[in-house]
Amino acid sequence: DDESFSSGDGSLIAALLRPLEQMDAMTFYGRCAALALLAVWSWFLFGYDYRDGEIGASFMHDILLPIHEAGHVLFRPFGEFMMVLGGSLFQLALPFGIGIAFIVKNRDNFGAAIGLWWAGVSMVDLSPYIYDALHPQLTLIGGGTGANDGPHDWIYLLIKLGQIDNAQRWGAFVHACGGLLMLAGLAWGAAMLWRQRKQMDGRVQAG
Repeated sequence: DDESFSSGDGSLIAALLRPLEQMDAMTFYGRCAALALLAVWSWFLFGYDYRDGEIGASFMHDILLPIHEAGHVLFRPFGEFMMVLGGSLFQLALPFGIGIAFIVKNRDNFGAAIGLWWAGVSMVDLSPYIYDALHPQLTLIGGGTGANDGPHDWIYLLIKLGQIDNAQRWGAFVHACGGLLMLAGLAWGAAMLWRQRKQMDGRVQAG
């Protein structure tokens, strides 16, 4: 199995589309229901207006915020720039890492697809913060805004990168990329369920 991840692009794609060897009907239909719920939730998450931080009132933001803050702590030893970037970076890296773990440890590509979806949601969640850097209005954890010299990650980062004037373009771009990742994760998950169902049907017929 390990060779299938390294012997060529075709075999890599085949490995990423391989269903689990065994799955009971309850687990399968539970995953179908979960994917359908995520698809509906995606519509609302992507539909939030990134220009005014509307997603900040969502349940998903409440999940992602502690992960973001943990990233600042984890990257503190690597200097000021990486500490500030670390919040956003960890918010994206954690779901990617979980997705990779599903592939490497469990060969569970459906789980990896949900990890990809979660990474897309994280990008959508970050986009208002990036957009806000040019004319800061979002209320930060400390209660102020970047306009009041609050600790606004993306004002600092975009100034350092010489991109502060393009903050709104970057915010819109990250929002769009996040939506595409969410869609890719859902499509991958649906493909895995389709293949899983075909395998289950094949085993029933063979039995």
